[in-house]
Amino acid sequence: MIFKRKVYDKLLEWKELSAGGSAAFLEGARRIGKSTIVEEFAKNEYDDYMILDFAREGNDIRENFIENMSHLDSFFRNLFLLKGKSLEGTRCVIIFDEVQMFPQARQAIKYLVADGRYDYIETGSLISIRKNVQNILIPSEEYRIKMFPMDFEEYLWALGDRVTIPVIEEAFKARKPLGDAAHRKIMKSFRSYMAVGGMPQAVEAYVQGKTFAQIDFIKRNILALYEEDLAKYDKENQEHASVIYKTIPEQLENKNSHFKFSMVDKNARYQAYVDAVKFITDSMIGNECVNVTVPEVVPELYADRSNFKLYMGDTGLLVSQIMKSQDETDENLYKALIFDKLGINQGMILENIVAQMLRAAGHDLYFHEYYYQPENTAKEKKYEIDFLIVKKKKLCPIEVKSSNYSTHKSFDYLIKKYPIKVQDRYIIYTKDLKFEDQIPYLPVYMTMML
Repeated sequence: MIFKRKVYDKLLEWKELSAGGSAAFLEGARRIGKSTIVEEFAKNEYDDYMILDFAREGNDIRENFIENMSHLDSFFRNLFLLKGKSLEGTRCVIIFDEVQMFPQARQAIKYLVADGRYDYIETGSLISIRKNVQNILIPSEEYRIKMFPMDFEEYLWALGDRVTIPVIEEAFKARKPLGDAAHRKIMKSFRSYMAVGGMPQAVEAYVQGKTFAQIDFIKRNILALYEEDLAKYDKENQEHASVIYKTIPEQLENKNSHFKFSMVDKNARYQAYVDAVKFITDSMIGNECVNVTVPEVVPELYADRSNFKLYMGDTGLLVSQIMKSQDETDENLYKALIFDKLGINQGMILENIVAQMLRAAGHDLYFHEYYYQPENTAKEKKYEIDFLIVKKKKLCPIEVKSSNYSTHKSFDYLIKKYPIKVQDRYIIYTKDLKFEDQIPYLPVYMTMML
């Protein structure tokens, strides 16, 4: 089943603007649909195409890259012979699928792009593995495109729903509530999205009417693949990425969601695990949210990476991780989640989906904790802004509320403590859109509009 994906438009933009001057490099976690969308793009937008899947290609194909890169006529003649196929038409594309499995092909992009006979698209997962890049020259001729799990709009497209998102967009722009009936309907769809997640295999199973137990089985297989990749990384780098990844649900259950290495190892120190955390985020199976010591419009300048939160890249996978420890059947648990009757910490699921949606919208993730002494109090108290994003060169603080309570002291004291330029303040919650104290309260599904 081929789903409509927004990255298709990004590939179209690359094709038009690049005009053969660069190779597109589509990067993202495993099983998010990179290979599928790239082949669909090649079928629709080119006269002809060829796929080199380096997870499967034999040594003869690999040796051709090593031996004939300085003689491209020989390279293409041998390539077509070995594949049993030539390329016909005025504009054709060659796809390097899973290029991280054969780094020499990635290095060859420099010469192939300069040659100009064909366009090139690369796909890659877990591309930061040291052994796969340390001995090659990364080509400057790559146009890198990040691909994420299916977002809420893509999920609705898969269900045949083209109506809901325009309604959400209109309400967001007008800053008007949708009304109880419309909001309840959208929240039900959104809860199913949180439960199923954005991995295409899981979404396909949901579209086909498979049981939640069957959907969960698919997601657990994906988690097992990730754990295998992490175990390989750990073996080669004496790190603990696999343990870090497995503890994410437990970490998010903490009061403030801050990552505590003591939950991995009581003697653990940040410096011993920093590369493992980076590997998880670079692999795009996790989203890191970093503390900034000073809230400024260039947050990276004040990033304290030793103080961070770590979210899972797909909330549907987080749900499967959580449910491993539950006693009830998958079917009952999923239905309880969708109907907002699940007795687990839903705050962590809500915070994870907000992080996921902000990343998919192109935002880096930061938060800010600070001390402030309110009037008529004896001492300073610690406050925290869940997320800080930058829009129009101004800060946008974001708070996520899983409950119905509506205090916003962290916002108020932030403005009092720092003379910062704030574009807007947002509280993300599960109710309909409203304004209170001039602060927009946005239903969680509107996070994609930020």
